[in-house]
Amino acid sequence: MANPHQLLADLEWQYAAGADEAVGDVPGLSGWGAKPSMPVAAEQPATKARPSASIHPLAHTADPHIPHSAPSMASAATTISALREELLRFEGCPLKHTAMNLVFADGNPEASIMMVGEAPGEDEDRQGKPFVGVSGQLLDRMLAPAGLDRKTNVYISNILFWRPPGNRSPTDAEIAACLPFCERHIAVVKPKILVLLGGVAAKSLLRTKEGITRLRGRWQHYTPPGGGQPIDCLPIYHPAYLLRQPGAKRQAWNDVLALSKRMKDMAP
Repeated sequence: MANPHQLLADLEWQYAAGADEAVGDVPGLSGWGAKPSMPVAAEQPATKARPSASIHPLAHTADPHIPHSAPSMASAATTISALREELLRFEGCPLKHTAMNLVFADGNPEASIMMVGEAPGEDEDRQGKPFVGVSGQLLDRMLAPAGLDRKTNVYISNILFWRPPGNRSPTDAEIAACLPFCERHIAVVKPKILVLLGGVAAKSLLRTKEGITRLRGRWQHYTPPGGGQPIDCLPIYHPAYLLRQPGAKRQAWNDVLALSKRMKDMAP
Protein backbone atom coordinates (compact mmCIF):
# COMPACT_ATOMS: atom_id res chain seq x y z
CA MET A 1 0.00 0.00 0.00
CA ALA A 2 1.24 3.49 -0.84
CA ASN A 3 2.61 5.60 2.00
CA PRO A 4 -0.18 8.07 2.93
CA HIS A 5 2.38 10.70 3.93
CA GLN A 6 4.05 10.41 0.53
CA LEU A 7 0.67 10.62 -1.23
CA LEU A 8 -0.16 13.79 0.69
CA ALA A 9 3.25 15.28 -0.15
CA ASP A 10 2.73 14.49 -3.85
CA LEU A 11 -0.73 16.06 -3.76
CA GLU A 12 0.62 19.23 -2.16
CA TRP A 13 3.38 19.36 -4.78
CA GLN A 14 0.84 19.02 -7.61
CA TYR A 15 -1.30 21.78 -6.13
CA ALA A 16 1.72 24.08 -5.92
CA ALA A 17 2.43 23.32 -9.57
CA GLY A 18 -1.06 24.46 -10.56
CA ALA A 19 -3.07 21.22 -10.64
CA ASP A 20 -5.96 22.59 -8.62
CA GLU A 21 -8.88 20.92 -10.41
CA ALA A 22 -9.74 17.25 -10.85
CA VAL A 23 -10.53 15.77 -14.28
CA GLY A 24 -12.23 12.60 -13.06
CA ASP A 25 -13.67 10.76 -10.10
CA VAL A 26 -10.84 8.22 -9.97
CA PRO A 27 -7.24 9.41 -9.42
CA GLY A 28 -4.59 8.34 -11.91
CA LEU A 29 -1.68 6.18 -10.91
CA SER A 30 0.78 8.99 -11.45
CA GLY A 31 -0.20 12.67 -11.64
CA TRP A 32 1.70 14.78 -14.14
CA GLY A 33 2.83 17.01 -11.33
CA ALA A 34 4.90 14.16 -9.86
CA LYS A 35 8.56 14.85 -9.50
CA PRO A 36 10.60 13.70 -12.52
CA SER A 37 12.50 10.47 -12.05
CA MET A 38 15.62 12.06 -13.54
CA PRO A 39 17.27 15.37 -12.64
CA VAL A 40 15.83 18.34 -14.49
CA ALA A 41 19.38 19.33 -15.33
CA ALA A 42 19.47 16.46 -17.80
CA GLU A 43 17.11 18.48 -20.03
CA GLN A 44 19.24 21.30 -21.40
CA PRO A 45 17.80 24.26 -23.32
CA ALA A 46 18.48 24.05 -27.01
CA THR A 47 21.28 26.24 -28.30
CA LYS A 48 20.50 28.52 -31.17
CA ALA A 49 21.76 27.65 -34.62
CA ARG A 50 22.39 30.18 -37.36
CA PRO A 51 19.46 30.23 -39.79
CA SER A 52 20.26 29.17 -43.34
CA ALA A 53 20.27 32.26 -45.53
CA SER A 54 16.78 33.82 -45.49
CA ILE A 55 14.82 30.60 -45.62
CA HIS A 56 11.60 30.60 -43.64
CA PRO A 57 10.07 27.36 -42.37
CA LEU A 58 6.79 28.30 -43.99
CA ALA A 59 8.36 28.92 -47.39
CA HIS A 60 6.54 27.63 -50.43
CA THR A 61 7.78 24.33 -51.78
CA ALA A 62 8.85 26.12 -54.98
CA ASP A 63 11.62 27.83 -53.01
CA PRO A 64 14.91 26.63 -54.53
CA HIS A 65 16.38 26.03 -51.06
CA ILE A 66 13.77 23.40 -50.25
CA PRO A 67 14.55 19.92 -51.65
CA HIS A 68 12.33 19.40 -54.66
CA SER A 69 12.01 15.74 -53.78
CA ALA A 70 10.37 16.38 -50.40
CA PRO A 71 6.81 17.27 -51.51
CA SER A 72 6.67 14.56 -54.18
CA MET A 73 8.10 11.84 -51.93
CA ALA A 74 5.75 12.80 -49.10
CA SER A 75 2.65 12.92 -51.28
CA ALA A 76 3.49 9.51 -52.77
CA ALA A 77 2.97 7.86 -49.37
CA THR A 78 -0.58 6.69 -48.73
CA THR A 79 0.11 4.74 -45.52
CA ILE A 80 2.15 5.36 -42.38
CA SER A 81 4.59 2.57 -43.20
CA ALA A 82 5.05 3.93 -46.74
CA LEU A 83 5.77 7.41 -45.35
CA ARG A 84 8.42 5.98 -43.06
CA GLU A 85 10.04 4.21 -46.00
CA GLU A 86 10.07 7.46 -47.98
CA LEU A 87 11.84 9.19 -45.08
CA LEU A 88 14.44 6.42 -44.98
CA ARG A 89 15.15 7.11 -48.67
CA PHE A 90 15.02 10.90 -48.35
CA GLU A 91 18.41 12.62 -48.69
CA GLY A 92 17.27 16.24 -48.56
CA CYS A 93 17.93 16.85 -44.86
CA PRO A 94 21.60 16.85 -43.71
CA LEU A 95 20.53 15.90 -40.18
CA LYS A 96 20.02 12.36 -41.45
CA HIS A 97 23.79 11.95 -41.74
CA THR A 98 24.62 13.17 -38.22
CA ALA A 99 21.85 11.37 -36.33
CA MET A 100 21.93 7.77 -35.13
CA ASN A 101 18.35 6.87 -36.04
CA LEU A 102 15.24 8.04 -37.80
CA VAL A 103 12.79 9.09 -35.08
CA PHE A 104 9.42 8.62 -36.73
CA ALA A 105 6.55 8.10 -34.28
CA ASP A 106 5.28 6.34 -31.19
CA GLY A 107 1.88 5.43 -29.84
CA ASN A 108 -1.34 4.22 -31.43
CA PRO A 109 -1.73 5.36 -35.06
CA GLU A 110 -5.48 4.74 -34.77
CA ALA A 111 -5.75 7.21 -31.87
CA SER A 112 -8.04 10.24 -31.97
CA ILE A 113 -5.25 12.52 -30.72
CA MET A 114 -2.00 13.19 -32.56
CA MET A 115 0.74 15.23 -30.90
CA VAL A 116 3.55 16.92 -32.82
CA GLY A 117 6.67 18.29 -31.15
CA GLU A 118 9.82 19.95 -32.41
CA ALA A 119 12.72 17.54 -32.84
CA PRO A 120 14.26 14.43 -31.25
CA GLY A 121 16.78 14.73 -28.43
CA GLU A 122 19.63 12.47 -27.40
CA ASP A 123 17.47 9.76 -25.81
CA GLU A 124 15.07 9.81 -28.74
CA ASP A 125 17.91 9.53 -31.24
CA ARG A 126 19.33 6.56 -29.37
CA GLN A 127 16.03 4.69 -29.10
CA GLY A 128 14.45 5.79 -32.37
CA LYS A 129 11.22 6.95 -30.66
CA PRO A 130 9.93 10.44 -29.87
CA PHE A 131 9.49 11.74 -26.31
CA VAL A 132 11.21 8.97 -24.38
CA GLY A 133 13.57 11.19 -22.35
CA VAL A 134 12.91 13.42 -19.36
CA SER A 135 10.47 15.67 -21.21
CA GLY A 136 8.68 12.58 -22.54
CA GLN A 137 8.23 11.30 -18.99
CA LEU A 138 6.68 14.63 -18.03
CA LEU A 139 4.42 14.50 -21.09
CA ASP A 140 3.14 11.10 -19.97
CA ARG A 141 2.39 12.55 -16.51
CA MET A 142 0.57 15.47 -18.09
CA LEU A 143 -1.68 13.16 -20.10
CA ALA A 144 -2.43 10.54 -17.44
CA PRO A 145 -5.00 12.57 -15.42
CA ALA A 146 -7.00 13.07 -18.62
CA GLY A 147 -7.04 9.33 -19.27
CA LEU A 148 -4.61 9.63 -22.17
CA ASP A 149 -1.56 7.55 -22.94
CA ARG A 150 0.42 6.66 -26.01
CA LYS A 151 -0.36 2.95 -25.74
CA THR A 152 -4.07 3.39 -26.34
CA ASN A 153 -5.30 6.80 -27.47
CA VAL A 154 -2.35 9.08 -28.33
CA TYR A 155 -0.01 9.10 -31.33
CA ILE A 156 3.19 11.20 -31.15
CA SER A 157 5.65 12.54 -33.72
CA ASN A 158 7.79 15.63 -34.43
CA ILE A 159 8.31 18.26 -37.12
CA LEU A 160 11.87 16.97 -37.56
CA PHE A 161 12.61 13.28 -37.82
CA TRP A 162 16.33 13.46 -36.98
CA ARG A 163 18.13 14.96 -34.01
CA PRO A 164 19.97 18.26 -34.56
CA PRO A 165 23.58 17.88 -33.30
CA GLY A 166 23.95 18.87 -29.67
CA ASN A 167 20.18 19.31 -29.33
CA ARG A 168 20.49 22.73 -30.95
CA SER A 169 17.45 24.49 -32.36
CA PRO A 170 16.61 23.38 -35.90
CA THR A 171 17.36 25.78 -38.72
CA ASP A 172 14.65 27.12 -40.97
CA ALA A 173 16.00 25.02 -43.84
CA GLU A 174 15.80 21.82 -41.78
CA ILE A 175 12.21 22.57 -40.81
CA ALA A 176 11.30 23.34 -44.41
CA ALA A 177 12.83 20.06 -45.61
CA CYS A 178 10.87 17.95 -43.10
CA LEU A 179 7.59 19.85 -43.04
CA PRO A 180 6.06 18.17 -46.14
CA PHE A 181 6.57 14.77 -44.49
CA CYS A 182 5.12 15.97 -41.19
CA GLU A 183 2.04 17.38 -42.89
CA ARG A 184 1.60 14.22 -44.93
CA HIS A 185 1.91 12.27 -41.68
CA ILE A 186 -1.02 14.19 -40.23
CA ALA A 187 -3.06 13.77 -43.41
CA VAL A 188 -2.56 9.99 -43.38
CA VAL A 189 -3.31 9.56 -39.66
CA LYS A 190 -6.41 11.80 -39.81
CA PRO A 191 -6.61 12.56 -36.07
CA LYS A 192 -9.68 14.20 -34.58
CA ILE A 193 -7.51 16.45 -32.42
CA LEU A 194 -4.03 17.77 -33.16
CA VAL A 195 -1.94 18.93 -30.18
CA LEU A 196 1.10 21.05 -31.06
CA LEU A 197 3.86 20.88 -28.48
CA GLY A 198 5.87 24.09 -28.42
CA GLY A 199 6.48 27.09 -30.61
CA VAL A 200 8.26 25.44 -33.53
CA ALA A 201 5.44 22.97 -34.15
CA ALA A 202 2.72 25.59 -33.64
CA LYS A 203 4.24 28.28 -35.86
CA SER A 204 5.21 25.85 -38.61
CA LEU A 205 1.91 24.01 -38.92
CA LEU A 206 -0.40 26.97 -38.26
CA ARG A 207 1.51 29.26 -40.62
CA THR A 208 1.86 32.00 -38.04
CA LYS A 209 4.58 34.12 -36.49
CA GLU A 210 2.84 34.31 -33.10
CA GLY A 211 4.79 32.83 -30.20
CA ILE A 212 3.66 29.89 -28.12
CA THR A 213 2.81 32.11 -25.14
CA ARG A 214 0.10 33.75 -27.26
CA LEU A 215 -0.97 30.59 -29.06
CA ARG A 216 -1.18 28.15 -26.16
CA GLY A 217 -4.60 27.21 -24.88
CA ARG A 218 -6.42 28.69 -27.89
CA TRP A 219 -8.36 26.16 -29.97
CA GLN A 220 -7.80 26.58 -33.67
CA HIS A 221 -8.30 24.64 -36.89
CA TYR A 222 -5.52 23.02 -38.88
CA THR A 223 -6.28 22.26 -42.52
CA PRO A 224 -3.94 19.84 -44.31
CA PRO A 225 -2.32 21.21 -47.49
CA GLY A 226 -4.43 20.59 -50.55
CA GLY A 227 -7.65 20.71 -48.56
CA GLY A 228 -9.30 18.13 -46.42
CA GLN A 229 -11.36 18.19 -43.26
CA PRO A 230 -10.16 20.83 -40.77
CA ILE A 231 -8.78 19.34 -37.55
CA ASP A 232 -9.33 20.77 -34.07
CA CYS A 233 -5.91 21.97 -32.96
CA LEU A 234 -4.58 22.97 -29.54
CA PRO A 235 -1.09 24.47 -29.11
CA ILE A 236 0.42 23.89 -25.65
CA TYR A 237 3.79 24.36 -24.01
CA HIS A 238 6.49 21.84 -24.83
CA PRO A 239 7.23 19.71 -21.74
CA ALA A 240 10.92 20.64 -22.01
CA TYR A 241 9.88 24.26 -21.43
CA LEU A 242 7.94 23.22 -18.34
CA LEU A 243 11.03 21.53 -16.95
CA ARG A 244 12.87 24.84 -17.22
CA GLN A 245 9.90 27.00 -16.19
CA PRO A 246 7.88 25.07 -13.57
CA GLY A 247 5.72 28.13 -12.93
CA ALA A 248 4.08 27.61 -16.33
CA LYS A 249 2.63 24.27 -15.20
CA ARG A 250 -0.55 25.98 -14.04
CA GLN A 251 -1.26 27.11 -17.62
CA ALA A 252 -0.32 23.67 -18.92
CA TRP A 253 -2.75 22.08 -16.48
CA ASN A 254 -5.53 24.30 -17.80
CA ASP A 255 -4.65 23.14 -21.31
CA VAL A 256 -4.88 19.51 -20.22
CA LEU A 257 -8.32 20.25 -18.77
CA ALA A 258 -9.37 21.85 -22.06
CA LEU A 259 -8.12 18.81 -23.98
CA SER A 260 -9.96 16.47 -21.63
CA LYS A 261 -13.20 18.45 -22.01
CA ARG A 262 -12.94 18.48 -25.80
CA MET A 263 -12.44 14.72 -25.82
CA LYS A 264 -15.54 14.23 -23.65
CA ASP A 265 -17.57 16.55 -25.89
CA MET A 266 -16.53 14.54 -28.95
CA ALA A 267 -17.41 11.19 -27.40
CA PRO A 268 -20.48 9.51 -28.95
